Amino acid sequence: MNKAAIDHPTLKQALTAYRGLREKLALWLQPDNLERLRPQLRFQTGVLAGFAFLAALLLGVADLSTRGVIAQRQQEDLQASLEQVVPADVHDNDLLTDTRAVADTQTSLGQPVTTVYLAKKQGQVSAICFKFVAPDGYAGPISLVMGVSRDGEILGVRVVAHIETPGLGDKIEITKSPWVLSFNGKSLDNLTVEQWAVKKDGGAFDQFSGATITPRKVVQAIKRGLDFFQAHRSEFIDAP
Repeated sequence: MNKAAIDHPTLKQALTAYRGLREKLALWLQPDNLERLRPQLRFQTGVLAGFAFLAALLLGVADLSTRGVIAQRQQEDLQASLEQVVPADVHDNDLLTDTRAVADTQTSLGQPVTTVYLAKKQGQVSAICFKFVAPDGYAGPISLVMGVSRDGEILGVRVVAHIETPGLGDKIEITKSPWVLSFNGKSLDNLTVEQWAVKKDGGAFDQFSGATITPRKVVQAIKRGLDFFQAHRSEFIDAP
């Protein structure tokens, strides 16, 4: 560092403050001084605060270093879910990058704005898919993703997250039961409003032995998903 830079007033003040702080720290860390301070409450409080600060710093560094990896894994999981509900042969675009945000307060999908992923074939929208929530499952919210053809028929439904009872309510998962496949091909046109229910309620869909609430709420949520598609169809299907 050249002499002109050292003579700069602001830099001189910073260097003076740094030297003073270093000297104070050196005095504070002397064994005799630490021995004298150790029984005092403020010393013990300072040590705890120092460890807390160090732990927070380490957690912050770990969060920053893993944030990108976590985001990448989430994107990969989302990509896998979308591929399960929208067959590859109905689109030739990247679903993750071809999206539209749709605000909706009428069909209760669990969020004020729904991200709709557009499936296109040669530039024409052939289907859409979107995530939504059944907020009133037996044990808590049930997150789903659904693909719908441009004609309003369900291409596929998958449960992506839930906390339903293992062995009973978890049969909504494709890995535990093929039940969720019963929605394929269904639409608002080929089922009446009354049929959008479990058989115990007079509808067209099976319930599980010992667990009726979970499939009932999933059926109701999927029906709301189709209502959402119908209400906003022109925004992503009919629009040029």
